[in-house]
Amino acid sequence: MNFLRDGEAKVATILLAHGAGAPMDSASMNATARVLAEAGLAVARFEFPYMAARRDGQRKPPPKAETLIGEYRAAVETLGAKGPLLIGGKSMGGRVASMVADELHGEGRIAGLVCLGYPFHPPTKPAQLRTAHLETLRTPTLIVHGTRDEFGTREEVTGYRLSPSIELLWLEDGDHDLKPRKSVSGFSAADHLKTMAGAVAEFARRISR
Repeated sequence: MNFLRDGEAKVATILLAHGAGAPMDSASMNATARVLAEAGLAVARFEFPYMAARRDGQRKPPPKAETLIGEYRAAVETLGAKGPLLIGGKSMGGRVASMVADELHGEGRIAGLVCLGYPFHPPTKPAQLRTAHLETLRTPTLIVHGTRDEFGTREEVTGYRLSPSIELLWLEDGDHDLKPRKSVSGFSAADHLKTMAGAVAEFARRISR
């Protein structure tokens, strides 16, 4: 299993998985890793096998998130991080991490979970919720989400039953990549990334004590 690594673990290490359609070194993932490293986190990124196969020309579609749980756990074991470890990812990557989080947290393997743009439901299909396991999640969790994310707007998400272990950080006018329209919100993508990284670092410090 290949990893991309950024930064030193001044605060904690965070393991991130990519979204359904973009690799671990997409522009969005690169920018995310950079600001998290600047905030004092050691960042490790990995790819699920279907995405890694695309590098060899095999156009495999994303499998069901549930089938990737074993791959995420294998990534944690292969990484072998020392010190506090958080797991998470972008969109689908965060969703898969959320499915294995309680097991790993119960084993003392991780300190918490961070989801960047959680896919609460498919776009235009708000009735197809992906939140059942989030109602009983015990792992300390931070979800960073844009208010106009088509996978779950602020108006929709505030009506969901979510575990009290979940904290939500809302980024004004952010889309599924957390990017705002500056002309509307007054914020730039860089502003939101900096806010996200600061919040993740503060969350990591708090739950790692």
